[in-house]
Amino acid sequence: MYRTKQLAQRGQSIWLDNVTRDLLTSGTLARYIADLGVTGLTSNPSIYNKAIGGSAAYDEAIEALRAKGLDSQNIFFELALDDLGRAADMFLPIYRRTGGVDGFVSLEVSPLLAHDAEATLSEARRLHARSGRPNLFIKIPGTTEGLGAIEESIFAGVPINVTLLFSAEQYLAAAGAYTRAIERRVEAGLDPYVASVASVFVSRWDAGTGNLPGDLHMQLGVATARKTWVAYRDLIDSDRWQRLLNEGARPQRLLWASTGTKDARFSDVYYVEALAAPFTVNTMPEETLMAFADHGTVKATLPFGPDPGNDALLARFEAAGVNVAELAGRLQDQGTDAFISAWRSLIGLIEQKAASAVKQR
Repeated sequence: MYRTKQLAQRGQSIWLDNVTRDLLTSGTLARYIADLGVTGLTSNPSIYNKAIGGSAAYDEAIEALRAKGLDSQNIFFELALDDLGRAADMFLPIYRRTGGVDGFVSLEVSPLLAHDAEATLSEARRLHARSGRPNLFIKIPGTTEGLGAIEESIFAGVPINVTLLFSAEQYLAAAGAYTRAIERRVEAGLDPYVASVASVFVSRWDAGTGNLPGDLHMQLGVATARKTWVAYRDLIDSDRWQRLLNEGARPQRLLWASTGTKDARFSDVYYVEALAAPFTVNTMPEETLMAFADHGTVKATLPFGPDPGNDALLARFEAAGVNVAELAGRLQDQGTDAFISAWRSLIGLIEQKAASAVKQR
């Protein structure tokens, strides 16, 4: 048995944080599902920038779509919906077996809309309807402006992957938007279950903390994730959510994102081993997935209830001069900017490939 299946035995879903056309057509994703227990997939502009720029697999489709008169942004969404539609079909048996809890793929709205709630809502509804798949999440950044679009999308029945969350406070704001939407659906007599995950980024914390005492190095990402886990469990156990569960609702799941180790002095499965927990998702880069399958070990799951040792560790970061709340805001802003940069590069790449195809006719 591959070691990844140990995580499934602890109640954690494994999703792949990657998509390429070759991954879908070569049988690789099918093998990951069958052998490694992968039950979902996520994508983002950076992933697609590499996929389209690093392969000729999309060139013919880009040429055909441009010949139909599509602009570069709409060409991208056609390419992505084709890929993710194929992937969603591969995960559909899992989606059905779990009653719509697992088996999802994710497509992000244009990051240029990150601060425009109305445009984000409109695009989320359009893309989900265009996909024709019940197990396709639309990714919306959990920015202050994004929260309104998240609530309205969930109320409209669109499954949402809330992305770019870094702290317990940011998670709770996103979870509040989800909860309000579900309460509104209950009040309106609508189906109380609309799937959603809240994606909390982990490794970026440890790249942004500067000089720290040696024993604090590479500790902040896991510490903030553990704090978020406590907030997540407290919310599910709250009277508010117990009432919603009684109505047939299901909680938004917590997802660990950015779990590849960026410091070569630490284990390549460091974050995965540290964050095993039931009713959560870990979305891994391909190299991290393969590393864990080969030599990962599930030592313990995250504890239920208060975590005073972790609270004390976070207090040490504050004492060392790290303003954790301020850093969370900065990381979210930087993440938004990085996705915007990747998006612009992606659209420029498609434009370049489309123009090149025209010249070669």
